[in-house]
Amino acid sequence: MKLLVSASCLVMRVRSDVCISHVGPVPSSYYVRDHVKVNYEQCLSVSRGSSKQLDYEILVPGCVLRWQFASEGADIGFGVFLKAKRGEWKKAAQMEEVVASQRYNTHLVPEDGSLTCERPGVYVLRFDNTYSMFQTKRISFTVEVLLPDKLQPPSPPDGASSISFQAETSSQS
Repeated sequence: MKLLVSASCLVMRVRSDVCISHVGPVPSSYYVRDHVKVNYEQCLSVSRGSSKQLDYEILVPGCVLRWQFASEGADIGFGVFLKAKRGEWKKAAQMEEVVASQRYNTHLVPEDGSLTCERPGVYVLRFDNTYSMFQTKRISFTVEVLLPDKLQPPSPPDGASSISFQAETSSQS
């Protein structure tokens, strides 16, 4: 097997009569965003040059905070922070960063993640659009707080839902 490199493309010769080219357009059937349809529980808009923070109070160590989100039109920044008290507003720089903030291309592929909360406190999910000068972002998301296994109540016999959590939302300009 020979590997040939030319100025125009990379070609691998398997046999003298077969040539495989690794360069070319990706077929549209391979695009993920058109095939991934998720029903999110909540939506919010993050204005240009601002951010939104969602507070989730965790009372018991070992709970799992799980999220999934997508944006419309362009990327969005996301990070998870920890603060001591519920109801107090703090800038991201004043809180402990638990999951590093970074920008996600969730207008192309939805993002999901989870965090095992080792300490009680208020965990803040922050959607950051401070870098955008012109575009408001619409975010669709679902967030769940799962109790540790040792505290999980037995599941309802008929598949009824158990506990629902509501987030407090705050804005930063």
